[in-house]
Amino acid sequence: MEEQKKNQINIELKEDVAQGVYSNLAIISHSSSEFVLDFVRVMPGIPKAEVKSRIILTPEHAKRLLLALSDNLSKYESVHGPVKVDDRAPGIGQIGFN
Repeated sequence: MEEQKKNQINIELKEDVAQGVYSNLAIISHSSSEFVLDFVRVMPGIPKAEVKSRIILTPEHAKRLLLALSDNLSKYESVHGPVKVDDRAPGIGQIGFN
């Protein structure tokens, strides 16, 4: 019981962060020591898109994120059915969220 308390982290979610940021495109790049995820909002008819958030992860944390997303997506699909993905693939290193 005491060991569990030592490993717990208090996480604070501030109101401005809790609102979230909408993104419909992610650009993922990496080096030998980090993964960079840029979340972009692309708007129809507007030729310029702005990065709304950038997350930088170690390779280990990127792998943990991948596993956590995969697990959560499987749980989601078991309740709501398969998520359909548009066959038109975005550019290399990019993942669209439409």
